[in-house]
Amino acid sequence: MKILYINNDGGGFADYISIEPETTISQFVDQRLKHGIAADYLIRVNRQPVSSDYILQEGDRVSLTPTKIEGARGASGQSHGRRETERVQFAPAGR
Repeated sequence: MKILYINNDGGGFADYISIEPETTISQFVDQRLKHGIAADYLIRVNRQPVSSDYILQEGDRVSLTPTKIEGARGASGQSHGRRETERVQFAPAGR
């Protein structure tokens, strides 16, 4: 069966891939993350979080997005890609 796999790691890509029927999301992630730990990724199916025993269905949209990015420092280490003097501006709500 085919699902849409969206890999947001590194350069990222999206493609339809074939998987075995009755594959759980946990099995799928283990197959795809050869060098990563599932806990370091935001895993969603059809834009929603799912339990590890969720059985993938034909046409599901699976995305894996890293929550830890190499080179980025933690909360106490600063440096998140912008200078301390730069400000991020957001549009007012309701527009």
